[in-house]
Amino acid sequence: MNAVDGSDHYEAAVEGPAPSLLVIVLDTNPHAWALLAPTLPLSKAIANILVFINAHLAVNNANQVAVVASHSHRAVWLYPRPPSSSSEDVEMTVDQPPNLDDANKYRPFALIENSLLASLQELISTTTEKDVASTSTTQMAGALTLALSYINKATVLYSDTTSSSKPATNAMDAPENTTGLQSRILVVSVSGDLAHQYIPIMNTTFAAQRLRIPIDILKLAGDTVFLQQASDTTKGIYMHLRSPQGLLQYLMMAFLPDQMARKHLVAPTQEVVDFRAACFCHRNVVDVGFVCSICLSIFCSPPEGAICLTCSTHLALGDYGAKPAVVPRKKKKKRRVNGGGGDTPSARGTPVPE
Repeated sequence: MNAVDGSDHYEAAVEGPAPSLLVIVLDTNPHAWALLAPTLPLSKAIANILVFINAHLAVNNANQVAVVASHSHRAVWLYPRPPSSSSEDVEMTVDQPPNLDDANKYRPFALIENSLLASLQELISTTTEKDVASTSTTQMAGALTLALSYINKATVLYSDTTSSSKPATNAMDAPENTTGLQSRILVVSVSGDLAHQYIPIMNTTFAAQRLRIPIDILKLAGDTVFLQQASDTTKGIYMHLRSPQGLLQYLMMAFLPDQMARKHLVAPTQEVVDFRAACFCHRNVVDVGFVCSICLSIFCSPPEGAICLTCSTHLALGDYGAKPAVVPRKKKKKRRVNGGGGDTPSARGTPVPE
């Protein structure tokens, strides 16, 4: 009937590329950046990341971006900035942008730059010496949780505004959505061991896998086992830079393409993935451990009383820890010929001169 009454004439038939949402998790660990300062200062890294963000927004007019800081004692939003009210939620849209005097800069680029730099300066100024001395790690699990929450809100908002498109489904058994909002997470990490955050990081990894959200890892310093696993599980890209001075080149060449573009490119992959886990008792990364058969908790050594620390189940360890029984070795008997007690002669005898 649409062809008869001419309704197709009023329907928009133009279909552009699907918009892409990029959420950047920036590791702002003061200890790690202090060690990396002679090679790549934080200010230079921020400048390179801003250029990368501008390139992402320039690819498609509908592209979106968000930046989360993973600090030493908390995870905060750098862009979009949280509202000034007591609520800790973030604004999905910007109501009153600041006054931008530079007429030679694209307004969205200037808006993101001013907001990100102001938020970062506020975060650094509010960080006390006590906060820095209390821990040498970063709140990566909290930052990933904020990123997934923002992606969920943005996906719902996009599906509500586009009435012509079908609502996106996030189930693992559903076909991949190519018309909705394409979301991904990029982690710029400089910290080392995150064994104490093993459980929450794995929970966010499995949530991202179920939502089909790839987690890309750009490692500037240190080495983290669980971020490798997160990238491999979610089909993301993991790169450990040997030369952090080339940060911008790696960002533009490896992490700028979205999920749709990566289908036509050969993305860098990991040759070896470290699948070791962290024990639940001491948070140590172990090669061989003890696993509870009920809750699958991992222990580096049998807990006291052979009781699982998670579900209080008695662990059946069998004969583990018992001293092995010493069995005396039997002495080897010598072979005797003709009942003699001397040495055993050879079969052919010893030749003698005539």
